[in-house]
Amino acid sequence: MRPTRILVAIATLAMLLGLAACSGQDDLHAWVAQVKARKGAPLPALPVVKTFETYIYQDQDKRDPFEPAPPQAIANANNGPHPDQNRPREPLEAFPLDSLKMVGTIGAKGSIEALVKDPQGVIHQVRVGEYMGQNYGHVTRVTVGEIDLVELVPNGSGGWMERDASVALGDK
Repeated sequence: MRPTRILVAIATLAMLLGLAACSGQDDLHAWVAQVKARKGAPLPALPVVKTFETYIYQDQDKRDPFEPAPPQAIANANNGPHPDQNRPREPLEAFPLDSLKMVGTIGAKGSIEALVKDPQGVIHQVRVGEYMGQNYGHVTRVTVGEIDLVELVPNGSGGWMERDASVALGDK
């Protein structure tokens, strides 16, 4: 046999197989028509929209929370503690306080310094009067077991308030 006759025979056989495969799609068309004819599940009813009564704020003893604060309240908020923006930032102020870990102390009873590990693994010496944490945490006391500090956090009305915090030895 010649190669061209073999190729013609293979092509003819492929066409016959393709036509045979196409002829068995009647059951597929019937199934698609049956699925399309089915009714879908009923949709749940829409919820009833609740109507709310309007409320007129009439308590004269308290400030309406939707009105701006009076000028004297803003002035009082500015009279409280403020962070010192002019001092240079210290290395441990770049990290949140909860990410710092006290790993030990060095020194005698009169002048104890804490050893604090930052998230990058660097150990820093911390003394009373230094700052740590992102909320202007001022170190007030260093003991063998913990570091006490006072943070300045926003009070929500434009001012600042002091909050006590500590980092204990072996936290985390």
